[in-house]
Amino acid sequence: MTDLPATARKAENPWLKLGLELGPLLVFFFANGRFGIFAATGAFMAAMAVALVASWLINRRLAIMPLVTGIVVAIFGTLTLVLHDDTFIKMKPTIVNCLFGGALLGGLLFGKTLLGYVFDGAFHLDDAGWRKLTIRWGLFFFLLAILNELIWRTQTTEFWVAFKVWGIMPLTLVFSIAQLPLLSRHAVEQPAAPKEST
Repeated sequence: MTDLPATARKAENPWLKLGLELGPLLVFFFANGRFGIFAATGAFMAAMAVALVASWLINRRLAIMPLVTGIVVAIFGTLTLVLHDDTFIKMKPTIVNCLFGGALLGGLLFGKTLLGYVFDGAFHLDDAGWRKLTIRWGLFFFLLAILNELIWRTQTTEFWVAFKVWGIMPLTLVFSIAQLPLLSRHAVEQPAAPKEST
């Protein structure tokens, strides 16, 4: 898979993307500190819905990862509030990361490198590059799932919330930066767009 289909759309602004992903987490963090985990869960669900609507209004589409995350947040957040049990919202990152990791590594078993669709045209790699990057991201998602399980089961709710906000994002950023040499080695140059005749 050297490129995405011709129907792929231009990737959204990375700063906007970061804001839409980080915003709900910040709402969750500050609401938990002020009102507790159950109020924070409700605020998190509302913030995720707002972020998805904003993404749709700006881009006229929803990226697969935020959409799946939003669905799982809605399901596990509702269970948390209805049953008044924070176990469900604490398990949400485990479920989401296992879904992503399983989809990526499972796709390879069928000869599909699904990561290219997740990145939505941001990179153009040769087949070997997509396979290596898919394996790395798949394993990283499972690592995040394991970390989440270890932390929420052994630490306080406040520590888990802080790690979810201030630990996962830096870890993901460092991991992403560590992939730059691979992206450089396996990059495929795209043909220049034809110039309009005058």
